[in-house]
Amino acid sequence: MHMETFEEITIPKDLINNVDLMTDGQTLEVMFHTEKETALTAELPPIIDMEVTYTEPGVRGDTASTNSLKPATVNTGATVKVPLFINTGDKIRVDTRTREYYERIK
Repeated sequence: MHMETFEEITIPKDLINNVDLMTDGQTLEVMFHTEKETALTAELPPIIDMEVTYTEPGVRGDTASTNSLKPATVNTGATVKVPLFINTGDKIRVDTRTREYYERIK
């Protein structure tokens, strides 16, 4: 929906990178071709807040390095790699450009 005119706009999914990180009501930055009135690109905000809906519990001593990551499913169904201390129900920030964990929200 256009935020000024409230007009509904249809954007093809293939124009959006990491579309599986997009939630209902998510704001996108869209570039339009003015003569044809078609969307050329659509980008998610660089950092978005997500909730971890499932991840295996991390156990100390599981790894030899300090930068160990585990898969976590977020509220959109996408999978993101997170540090071992992240648990189900935690709120995190994700970089939409790289799909990487950014930080935990307290």
